[in-house]
Amino acid sequence: MMGKTVSSEENGKLTKWLKSKRHEKGHTMRSLAQVLGTPHSFIGKIENQERRLDVIEFLRYCEALEVDPYEGLNLVKEED
Repeated sequence: MMGKTVSSEENGKLTKWLKSKRHEKGHTMRSLAQVLGTPHSFIGKIENQERRLDVIEFLRYCEALEVDPYEGLNLVKEED
C-alpha cells in the first residue's frame, strides 16, 4: 500500500534535484514562479515538500528550468 508520496524519500530526492537545478540556472523562487506563471509560494511549497507536482506540472517545471525531466526521474529510480 502506498503512503503519502509528498513526504516520501523519492519525492525528497526529486525536490532536492529541482531545487539544485533552480540554483544552477540562477533562478530565485520568484523568478522561476514568473516563468511558470505561478505565485512564488508554489515553488516554496514544492521545495519544502508541502506540495507535490503532478506529471504535467513536473514537465512544465523542467521546461522552465531547461532541464531534462528524465534526469530527475532516473534519479528517483536509483537505489541508494
